[in-house]
Amino acid sequence: MIHFFQPLPIAILSYFFIVAQTAVNFSNVDIPKEHMPFYFSNFPEIAALCTNDDECPYKDDIGKNRCWGYEQSCDKQYSYSLPVCNGDSKGWTKSTEELVNRFYEEADFGYVRQRDREMQIMCEPLFKDDSSLECADHLKFCRGRNLMLNFTDLATRKEPMRYAMDVLKHGQIGGHCKLHEKRLLDQCDHISPLQSWGPELKNFVELPNRPIENHNCDVIVEKPTFILKIDATVNMYHHFCDFFNLYAALHLNSSHPDMFTRDVHILIWESYTYLSNFAPVMETFTKHPVWDLKTFRGETVCFRNVVFPLLPRMIFGLFYNTPVVHGCESSGLFHAFSKHILHRLRIPMHKRRNNKVHVTLLSRQTKYRRILNEDELLKQLEDNPNYVVKKVSYSHQMSFVEQLEITHNSDIFIGMHGSGLTHLLFLPDWAAVFELHNCEDENCYKDLARLRGVKYFTWEDPGKVHKEDEGHHPDMGAHAKFTNYHFDVEEVEAIVKRAADHVQKHPAFQEFLTFNGESDEQSLHSEL
Repeated sequence: MIHFFQPLPIAILSYFFIVAQTAVNFSNVDIPKEHMPFYFSNFPEIAALCTNDDECPYKDDIGKNRCWGYEQSCDKQYSYSLPVCNGDSKGWTKSTEELVNRFYEEADFGYVRQRDREMQIMCEPLFKDDSSLECADHLKFCRGRNLMLNFTDLATRKEPMRYAMDVLKHGQIGGHCKLHEKRLLDQCDHISPLQSWGPELKNFVELPNRPIENHNCDVIVEKPTFILKIDATVNMYHHFCDFFNLYAALHLNSSHPDMFTRDVHILIWESYTYLSNFAPVMETFTKHPVWDLKTFRGETVCFRNVVFPLLPRMIFGLFYNTPVVHGCESSGLFHAFSKHILHRLRIPMHKRRNNKVHVTLLSRQTKYRRILNEDELLKQLEDNPNYVVKKVSYSHQMSFVEQLEITHNSDIFIGMHGSGLTHLLFLPDWAAVFELHNCEDENCYKDLARLRGVKYFTWEDPGKVHKEDEGHHPDMGAHAKFTNYHFDVEEVEAIVKRAADHVQKHPAFQEFLTFNGESDEQSLHSEL
C-alpha cells in the first residue's frame, strides 16, 4: 500500500513541550500573583481547571482579559503595560505614536512579538515523529524537536571551550526532516559567539533516519532543554544579560501552559563548570543541575525538545545592545522580569512604620572608583531625620539573595559606575537610582534605569567632583574608570533630596505607605 502524506501545519511545530493537561498543581506555575491574569488569558483551559478546582487560589484572577503584549489578538489597552513617552525623541521619530511603537518593538514585549512573527520553518517535519527546526531572523532564537547533536569530537579536544564557534562540525547537528538549506544559510549572517546561533546551525544537516527511533543516540534527553551561550558570570551586568534574555525566550516559546516550568534542563555551551555568585537566579529557571559541554563529551545526544534562546549580545538585542529611543521609559518586559525573579527567590518587601525614605549606599571595595570621602557623605545623609541610611558592600561574602532583599527595600540606591548598579532592576517601582559618577560611560545605567522604569540621577557639576588622579588603564593610559573620586557633600545632599522628593510624590510609594498603615492598624485592633 502506498501512503500519501500531507506536510504538518506550522501549528504542530509551535505546540511545543507537549504534555497532557488533566490536572494542574497551581503552586508549580509559580509566577507572581499579578501575572496570573495574563497566564489564564493565554491558557483558558487552565483557567477552566482552576474554576472547577476548589483548592485553586487564583479564582479572582480568572476572566480579566489581559495579555502580555505579544499575542496576535492583544489589544493595547489590555496589555501588560505601555511605555511612558513624555520626552523629546531628539529626531528619532516624527510623532508620539511612532515613538511609543518604536520603544515597544525595540525594548518591550513588542520585541518578543517581532521575533515571533519572524519564525520560519528551517527543517520541516513530514510526519508526527519527525524532527523539526524553526528560527527567527538571523537565528537569534530557534527551537527544535527530536534533534541530534554529536559531541564525540569533544573527547579528544584538550583546550577549554568558552565563546567557541567551532564546537560542532558540519553534520554534527541535524534531524530527520525536510531541510530548507538555503533559507537556513541565508540567516547565518550574524556569525559571532554571542550574537546568534549561526555558528552552530550552519552545520545542520538532514538525516536519513529518525535519530531516536534508529538508535543513533548514546543519550536521549526527554525533558525540554535550553542551550545557553552565556556572557561573563562574574559580572552582574553581563550575566543578567543572560538571565533577562532567557526570561524573554520563555515568552517567545509560550505555546504551552508549562512555559514557566522549572522542570527543564539547561546546557551551557562551554566546557567550564558553571560557578557564579548569581547562581540562585539560574535556579529560578531550572530545578536540575546545570550541564556544560563536559557533561556529554564523547557522546551523541538526542533532544526531544530543545530551545536555542535569545542571546546576550545580539545586534539590536535586549539589555546589552538595546537601542533605547530618546523620550521613552518603562518597559513592561523589564518590569515583568524583575517581578518574576523577586517572586521565585521569595524576596520580601518589608513593612514600614513611618514614611522615612530608605537610602542605600553601595560601597566599592575595589582598587578603583572608590568614594574617597565616603564616611563624610554618609554622616551628612544620616543626620537627616527623614532618611534611613544603610551602607552596604555587595561582595561574595554576602549571598545574592541577601543583597536583593536590601536592594528591594531601598527607595534610593546610590553607587559609583559599576556592575553593582544592575541591582536597580530590583528596586521598587517608586525608587530612584543615583549613579554618583558615570565615569564617562553616560548611557549604560541611565538606559537600564529607563528600561526598568525607575528614576535616574547622576552628577552634573564637574566643578564639584575631584579625581584622585587622571586614572591609569593598563593599556589605554588615562581613564575615568581607573581612579577614585572626592565629592562635594552639599551637592550630594541636594541630589539625594531631589531623589527623595521623587520617591515621596510617587503614587506607588504613597499607596505602599497607606497599605502598611492599614495593615498595622488592623494588626493593632487584632491584638486588642
